Amino acid sequence: QVRLVESGGGLVQVGGSLRLSCVASVATFTYWRMGWFRQAPGQEREFVAAISSPEGNTYYTDSVKGRFTVSGDNAKKTVYLQMNSLKPEDTAVYYCAARWRGSATTTRYDYWGQGTQVTVSS
Repeated sequence: QVRLVESGGGLVQVGGSLRLSCVASVATFTYWRMGWFRQAPGQEREFVAAISSPEGNTYYTDSVKGRFTVSGDNAKKTVYLQMNSLKPEDTAVYYCAARWRGSATTTRYDYWGQGTQVTVSS
């Protein structure tokens, strides 16, 4: 069982930035795919970004490319989602997820965090 704990959400104005963190109870990130998803009210949960290890490949949904950056710190067992130039449509609950091997862009992740609210006000 892998436990994921997100933090860093909050209220920010349009154009602002937030950095989400996700601490994972894994010995190492090697061969894990760490993803970020979000769910807005009344909408389905959607893929946002992911990073694979040990390759270090990163993946993004089109709407966040150039604005969001996913990264990982193996020593701290922490994955980050740096979010810049935030827009009102980025408002959602953001979830961290972990998957052992396989595709990083699938929605079929094995473990999920509790979520953290991000609200972008105009």
